[in-house]
Amino acid sequence: MPSDAAPRPLLPLWAAVPVSAAGGLLLDVAFPSVAWWPMAFISVALGLLALIGRRIGGAFLAGLAYGLAFYLMNVDFTSEWVGPVPWLALSAFEALFVAAGAALIALAYRWVPRVTAGRRARLVLLPAVVAGLWTAREAVTGGFPYGGFPWGRVGTSQVNGPLIEVVSWTGTAGLTFLVVAVVAAAIEMVRMPRRGRSRRSRNLLPPMALVAVVAVLALVPAWQTTPAGTMRVASVQGNGPAGYFDERTAGDVLETQYEATMPLFGAEDVDVVLWPEGSVDLDPAESLTAASALDRVSRQLDAPLLANRIDQRGDAYFNMSFLWRAGEGVQQTYDKRNPVPFGEYVPDRVFYDAIAPDLIRMIGRDYTPGRNTPVFDIDGTLAGLAICFDVIYDALVWEGARDGARVYLFQTNNADFRGTDENLQQLAVARLRAIETGRAVVNLSTVGTSQVIATDGTTIEGLPADEPGHMLTDVPLHTGLTPAVIVGPWVHGVLSWGSVAALVAFGLVVRLRARRHAKTPAP
Repeated sequence: MPSDAAPRPLLPLWAAVPVSAAGGLLLDVAFPSVAWWPMAFISVALGLLALIGRRIGGAFLAGLAYGLAFYLMNVDFTSEWVGPVPWLALSAFEALFVAAGAALIALAYRWVPRVTAGRRARLVLLPAVVAGLWTAREAVTGGFPYGGFPWGRVGTSQVNGPLIEVVSWTGTAGLTFLVVAVVAAAIEMVRMPRRGRSRRSRNLLPPMALVAVVAVLALVPAWQTTPAGTMRVASVQGNGPAGYFDERTAGDVLETQYEATMPLFGAEDVDVVLWPEGSVDLDPAESLTAASALDRVSRQLDAPLLANRIDQRGDAYFNMSFLWRAGEGVQQTYDKRNPVPFGEYVPDRVFYDAIAPDLIRMIGRDYTPGRNTPVFDIDGTLAGLAICFDVIYDALVWEGARDGARVYLFQTNNADFRGTDENLQQLAVARLRAIETGRAVVNLSTVGTSQVIATDGTTIEGLPADEPGHMLTDVPLHTGLTPAVIVGPWVHGVLSWGSVAALVAFGLVVRLRARRHAKTPAP
């Protein structure tokens, strides 16, 4: 029979807060540059142990400690060029969402056991609700406000781990759910009371079942898409002065890109030349020098050039990638869908200008989000696109695959984050995207880290960071859609909002039982 008694906290609040903070720190260790993926499991365990039996206020405080410890470490690169205020503000803001999610998880630990009976409910249903609520919190931070910040998800931390191939079936949200569910189930197995020596073999069944589940997840191969030939990509890392505060004059970045491309001149059978985000800092429609340089690159390699620049249309600015052909100019364009809030534009500028005018006025222009399709047709081969921050958004990457992309060409500019973990964290997301979609990825940065990534996440070719260089790679093409691309949005919705609905239902049952008990006269 279910118990009407609320569970006692496993840890006093004075211990739960530092334990939860330690969990947040360990989650950061699971991400590059350290990238010790097992730490994510320990991190989640510490975070959950601090919430069991906790009331809402205490759970909020423990979750806040977890979120602050994680984000202050994980996104410290945001302080690199504008100082500590944006870093502290972003970390604190995201930690509030973690705290709110922790409060909901604490409610699940209080309500679910009071409604359900039996070991199976404790070992299956409770971990499922807890994992779903964790996934729901990641969904909220990934979409709200101002487009959200889907950075630092638990699923992404597993890119080097044995479960990563599951992402091709479930997407990142599904992988997060599975990691948290496994940890939550293991905690319940330890917490379950033992029932004597005569039932020892029965007590061993749940741990054996959990080990079997993890083994199956580790052995499940990634969904195999269909090979469809190769595309020879000449990708160039110019290592120019592309940072926000780098000293330069107009055309300097273009010049470094051009010079780094020159050793490729005369290469045969090139299908496309790829330059990174921000690689063209002159408007070729107004600069004969820029147009001539782009024409010569395209002509010397007998291939179109995929580059990127700022494009002004009336009063609006766009972060625009474009396909250039010698003698023809711009053939196709894609505008960045997800410009960085407080980096490439300031939402509610008047409000924030009143709070931090010196910081806000450093961002002199606001980029407008694009609406065009993130796919270019390169002589009959469709290539999916993402510009820097775009890559962390599931929907955009999935759209490219559904629209027929056979390969991904990701352009980014990490010059503002030299010497930090940001470029490696973004590269980890690119590797995950390759496995998730069954598509090879060319992840090209102005300054590094630039790599060509196979569909299994391994590196085909790479360039050292902070050096000019080029790659000439026969990149595999693939067709067909993985389950993650097809059902990813449904997986995300069902796991996240299904768990929230389940929590509400459990809460209503607990409330009704409490009212019924209050009305029952004492014997």
